[in-house]
Amino acid sequence: MTVSDATRRGVAGLVADAEHGDDVIVTRRSQPVAAVISISRLAEVDEIEADLRDLSLVLARIATDSGRRTGLDEVLSAFGHSRESLAALPDD
Repeated sequence: MTVSDATRRGVAGLVADAEHGDDVIVTRRSQPVAAVISISRLAEVDEIEADLRDLSLVLARIATDSGRRTGLDEVLSAFGHSRESLAALPDD
């Protein structure tokens, strides 16, 4: 739908379309510039986006995993601590 058609349809008409599940793509000079979608569709898109972000993180970790694991004691030692030295710190 062109911007001119969307203007004629009005906000109420565009919202009604979206509420009924019709996604409306608004174009200017034959190029898509906006979309009017229902809030449930927006929630679905947001959920898919989050899933894809999680999936890309998992795939990146799989691709770069060397199989080596670092234990807590090794990490603490690298920072000059031990479990005992952490336990001795005051609880603030």
